[in-house]
Amino acid sequence: MPAVRHAPASGVSRRSLLFAGLGAPLLASCHAGRTAVADPEESASDEVVLALTGAPTSLDFTRNDGVAIPLVLMGNVYEGLVRIDGSGEVVPLLAEDWTVSDDLRVYTFALRRGVVFSDGTPFDAHSAVFSIERVQSDEWTNGLSAGMDVVASATAEDTHTLRVELSEPSNQWLWSMGTLIGAMMTQGGVADLATTPVGTGPFTVERWSQGRSLRLVANEAYWGDPPASSSVAIQYFGDPPAGTNALQAGEVDAVYDMQSPELTEVLEEDERLVVETGDTSGQILLALNNRAAPFDDVRVRQAVMYAVDRRAVIDTAWGGFGVDTGGAPAPPTDPWFVESSRYPHDPAEARRLLREAGHDELHVTFKVPTRPYAQQISEIVVSQLREVGITAEIRSVEFPALWLDEVFGRHDYQMSVIVHAEARDLPVLFGNPDYYLGFDDEETRELLARADREAPGRQEDLVRAAVERIVDRAASDTLFIFPNIVVRHRELHGLPADRPTDELLLAGVGKQEGPA
Repeated sequence: MPAVRHAPASGVSRRSLLFAGLGAPLLASCHAGRTAVADPEESASDEVVLALTGAPTSLDFTRNDGVAIPLVLMGNVYEGLVRIDGSGEVVPLLAEDWTVSDDLRVYTFALRRGVVFSDGTPFDAHSAVFSIERVQSDEWTNGLSAGMDVVASATAEDTHTLRVELSEPSNQWLWSMGTLIGAMMTQGGVADLATTPVGTGPFTVERWSQGRSLRLVANEAYWGDPPASSSVAIQYFGDPPAGTNALQAGEVDAVYDMQSPELTEVLEEDERLVVETGDTSGQILLALNNRAAPFDDVRVRQAVMYAVDRRAVIDTAWGGFGVDTGGAPAPPTDPWFVESSRYPHDPAEARRLLREAGHDELHVTFKVPTRPYAQQISEIVVSQLREVGITAEIRSVEFPALWLDEVFGRHDYQMSVIVHAEARDLPVLFGNPDYYLGFDDEETRELLARADREAPGRQEDLVRAAVERIVDRAASDTLFIFPNIVVRHRELHGLPADRPTDELLLAGVGKQEGPA
């Protein structure tokens, strides 16, 4: 289902909002683009330069949560045994094929031959065993490593045959192997993952400037077809309009995951540019700390669900782009998606629930990460909560480092807002009471656990039941499904707008003459 755009609820054009908000022409200033990544003499003539926001603080996703690192490294530097294709299906990658035992617990993979890591080490069943076991070790502190807990053993039956035995049947495990926990690594290549990742992918990291840029160059030892461009440079812009300025100035070839949706109408009028909107699995989550007062009371959480007008949030904060799920924490791309009608916008019901919970008025702290979408959304949510008697004090928290430490790591918050980009992450978000949301519901955990063990047809029914339970208990409010807005020059081709997992595949991205 494509992400949709609606006219703002107020009837004010987004063009008016654009110039009222910016107060200056789009090209008011120029910012460094290509030269900030590499000297022009060093850049290949076919180099592609992309603008992104949200620079990673490290290149080691085994020890750092968040999507910024895997977005540019997975599928480009690292590869897995399998990949999730554009329709969300598991397809072969470093494993050419696999079989599954009748009890759905033993997977036997036939591995691709002739594959080497970028440091020259051969990829084989032994490196696959190392990679799987390392996710289960203390070396992996990324919370998504829990997806490997179901693995009882991994064995190299021979050089190119891998046997993996699960402790119980799991529908999720093979799918998760197409995400970052399935990244294949070599024992000699993990010494400095923070700056020098080693993988089997079509690119290697040539240069990384923390907080500023990343340059990938073609891996000459790659087992597959060479990438369309010999190098791809990623330029990070903390200020979203600066990225679009660089695009119009010709300093970058595309803005990916654009954080200024209000600019799209103006950009669409530029004949040099193409604006595309793709599907993602990212959820804009209004996170409520279920362990901390006042949100340890389900009635208060339900009051917030009634108080927030999700459609108005989408229209006002994000230019009408995005999909309203009715608060349900599952995107339309998931097979168990059903739009919820449980919480229509109803301020009167919100006030009634607050009174029932013993609150005529509430004062809460709203820790908001320093990301454009979060800043814009928080202002609207605060206004809507104020109408029902909840005063939310916004405290901006630097993202990623401080937010990941305070909110995600130490659970030191009452309310926050963040995009969860990881696909099919319901067990992570709502199946673990120790997670930062603090949602502790035995019935939900049992439904998710049963769904993982059941045959696919039955699995979907069980996950839908779990989603209904999560919504009924108002664990947190999914404000909308985040769209991927891509603006590119017409000669650029192969840049995917849809993103079913947290990876941006760059091997097919290149330039061509004429319309693209």
